[in-house]
Amino acid sequence: MSSSVERRSNPAAWAAFWFGLAGLVLMPIPLFIGLIVGGGLSIVAAIFAVIGLFKGLARNGKGIAPVVFAAIFIALTWGGISIGGGTVW
Repeated sequence: MSSSVERRSNPAAWAAFWFGLAGLVLMPIPLFIGLIVGGGLSIVAAIFAVIGLFKGLARNGKGIAPVVFAAIFIALTWGGISIGGGTVW
């Protein structure tokens, strides 16, 4: 790759996307396992989402689409946890 080619990916945004998706998928596991694993991954995803959002905005909005999806995954995970997901069987 030459130095004139601009890198379009946002690694922090993609990390937020994948951590958020993993948290959403693992959240329904019963007996507090999903609460700990899914909730923990969603917190990590939230941290990466903030970092990815700032990096994306610094590049004129390039690469923030994964952050938007990660925010949706995080909201769904926290919503599921608030109604009892990951705690009851």
